[in-house]
Amino acid sequence: MKIIKITLFFLFLLGATQHTQAQFWKKIKKTVQKKVESKVLNKVDRETGKALDKTLDGKKAKKKKGTLKNKKENKKLTSKKTTKKISPKQPKVVWSKFDFVPGDTIIFEDGPSADEENGEFPSRWDLEEGNAEIAEVDGVNIIVFPHGGAIVPYLKNPKEDYLPDVFTIEFDAYFDANNHHRFWIHLYDQKNQSRSGSSPTITFYPDSANFENSTGEYPNELPASGWRHFSVAFTKGKLKVYLNDTRLINLPHVELNPTGITFENDGFAADKTFQYMKNFRISKGGVKYYDRVLSDGKIIVNGIKFDINKASLKPESMGPINKIYKLMVKNPEINFSVEGHTDSDGSDETNMTLSKERGKTVMNKLIAMGINSSRLKSNGFGESKPLDNNTTPEGKANNRRVEFVKF
Repeated sequence: MKIIKITLFFLFLLGATQHTQAQFWKKIKKTVQKKVESKVLNKVDRETGKALDKTLDGKKAKKKKGTLKNKKENKKLTSKKTTKKISPKQPKVVWSKFDFVPGDTIIFEDGPSADEENGEFPSRWDLEEGNAEIAEVDGVNIIVFPHGGAIVPYLKNPKEDYLPDVFTIEFDAYFDANNHHRFWIHLYDQKNQSRSGSSPTITFYPDSANFENSTGEYPNELPASGWRHFSVAFTKGKLKVYLNDTRLINLPHVELNPTGITFENDGFAADKTFQYMKNFRISKGGVKYYDRVLSDGKIIVNGIKFDINKASLKPESMGPINKIYKLMVKNPEINFSVEGHTDSDGSDETNMTLSKERGKTVMNKLIAMGINSSRLKSNGFGESKPLDNNTTPEGKANNRRVEFVKF
C-alpha cells in the first residue's frame, strides 16, 4: 500500500515537472520569438527612418534653397522700390559762450603786490567785518580770510558812487575740495554807503554762480581743488557773470544801480581749510573796438593776460581775442600790428623781450584761428611807452597791455 502511494506521488511529481518544463519551454519560445520579432521590427524601423530622414532632409534643403532664392528675389524687388534715405541736415549752431571783454580803464587793482608784508592786512582794502591778511601761496602773495570776513576797496571818496554805468570786475578765488565755501560780491560798499531795499549780491560757488533767481553752472568738470577765474560785466542794466571761459549768467535787464563793491568770504571749515583771493580788478568800460579803430587807428586792450613773466596766454584772454578776430573777419580791409607793452617792474631788457614775445603769441593765436598771416605782424616796446604812471597798481595795470595798431 505504501509502495503504491509512493509510486503515485512520484508519478504526480513527474507529471508536474513535465507540465512545468512544458510551460518553461513555451515561455522561452515566446521570449525568443519576441526578441527576433523586435530585432526585425527595429531593423525595419531603422531602414524606414533613414528613408524618411533622407526624404525630409531633401525637402528641407529644397525648401531652404527656395527660401534663399526668394530672399534674393525679394531683396532685388525691395532695392528697386526703396528710395535712398537722406538723414536730416543738422542745424549749424554758432554760440559765443564767452564774450567777456574787460573795461579799458582800470579804476581799482590789487594783486596783491609783492611788496605787501606777510601776515598784515592788505593795504589796498578796508575792513567791513571779520578778518583778512596777506599770505603767500606757491610763491605769490594772496589775500586769505582766516575767520571769514568782508572787505571794501580803500579809496579816497568811498561814500561816492565810484562804479560807472559800464564796468567789469575780475578776481581769482581758490576752492578746496574739503569744504563748500562761497564768495560774495555785494554791488555797494557796505561800510561806507547806505542802501535802501534789497542788497544786489552775486554768489560764487566752485562750479557755478547765482544772482537773485538766476543760476548758471559750469558745463565741464573742474578740479575739486584749485583756482577759479570769475568775471562780471555790467552794461547799463545788463548783467553777465563768467567762470573761466564760460558765461554762466546773462540777464538783459536788472533793476539796480551798483554804487560800490564789498567782497565777502564765509571763512574756513572744521578742518581749517582757508579760502584765498587774488588778482582783483575793477575796470571802466569803453567804446566798441570798431569805433576805436576809426577814431584812434588802434585798439588798446589790457584784458589779454599772460602767466607771470611768461608769454603764455591765460584762458580769460580769449574774450578780447575773439572780439578782434570777429572784427577782422567782418572787415577784411583792416590789418593789425600786434604790439606788447609792460609796466616798469623788471629790467628794460627783460621787459623788451617779454613784450615782443607776447605780441607774437597773440598774433600767432589769431593766425591759428584763421586770420591770414599777411594781415598781421607783431612787435613789442617793453616799458618805453607808458600810458599811466608806474607808481600805483592801477597805473601799472593800465601800462600792461596789448595794442592792435592799424597798418
